[in-house]
Amino acid sequence: MATVRAAGIRGFAGVVRELGADPQPMVRAAGLDVAVLDHDDLPIEQSRLAALLQRAADDLDCPDLGLRMAARHGLDTLGPLAVMLANCRTGADALAATERYLTVHSDALHVDRTTDPDGEPGVLALRYRGHPQGPPPVQAMDAGIGFLHRALCLLFGDGYGLAGVRLSYHPAADPACYRRFYRAPVRFGAPESLLRVPERLLTRPVAGAHEDLRDRAEAYLRTLLIDADDMTGRIGAVVDGMLVFGAVPMEAVARALALHPRTLQRRLAAQGTTFARIVDNVRRDRARHYLTETTMPFGAVSARLGFAEQATFSRACHRWWGVPPRRVRATRPRARHDRATA
Repeated sequence: MATVRAAGIRGFAGVVRELGADPQPMVRAAGLDVAVLDHDDLPIEQSRLAALLQRAADDLDCPDLGLRMAARHGLDTLGPLAVMLANCRTGADALAATERYLTVHSDALHVDRTTDPDGEPGVLALRYRGHPQGPPPVQAMDAGIGFLHRALCLLFGDGYGLAGVRLSYHPAADPACYRRFYRAPVRFGAPESLLRVPERLLTRPVAGAHEDLRDRAEAYLRTLLIDADDMTGRIGAVVDGMLVFGAVPMEAVARALALHPRTLQRRLAAQGTTFARIVDNVRRDRARHYLTETTMPFGAVSARLGFAEQATFSRACHRWWGVPPRRVRATRPRARHDRATA
């Protein structure tokens, strides 16, 4: 059963009240608990959400309801994914994060890059897929791809360069509503729904991004994707996100996983490992990344890995690889030599 986090209809109640109606009876009629109006993380069955939006649009005579919802949504609609997107280095990083982690917000939605259907030089397409079976539900699609456009505006500014829009369905509202919303040409009945955007968006920096916040958000998102039975993987992902704060107490990791520390220890013992070994492995893997993929100073690497002092980090490198950090860095490929991550 495909689901969407309740945050996906955060703008629904406001639009309905603006039109003089009460959203709660509509939500109940769709077979949903009214709690979805107030609790972002509750899962909503995709088909019920689509039916709710379509019925509300019909009953309220509001054919642009989906677009109105999209206009109300902030980036925080995406929950923890929003933190990562707002702190990615470039548009390409943000797209990669969306492709990998959008399932945390909804296992029904997909965004990926494809070629420009018009073949225009310097233009690519961001494809939005939300409803693989049956005819596209217009209001839900309007809300979804409309929010994709809204998210790009929030990350890069209203003038990010949208060249055109292709929608795989025919509009419920006047086409002029779509042109006003997107401020770009819109074509209906296309093979796929997508936004045509400039290729330069991939290299454009995200203003105000902080690498620490991005790393911590990604570490948390990884815990949400890892199989619930993979205790080693889940603990490793939590540890990865906590290292920057220094020592990682087992009790803190257990709390993050809603486990008693003794339960955590028993599960690790059953998998033939220990908490200390997991922490050491995470540090080693992160150290290899920072030393071979970045030009981050050794002191900063040491701090990022949660070591109390650089000398302790150096001893750990000797234990892991038999050489000091400078020797590990010297082995990186020449092409990477000048890559910096700050």
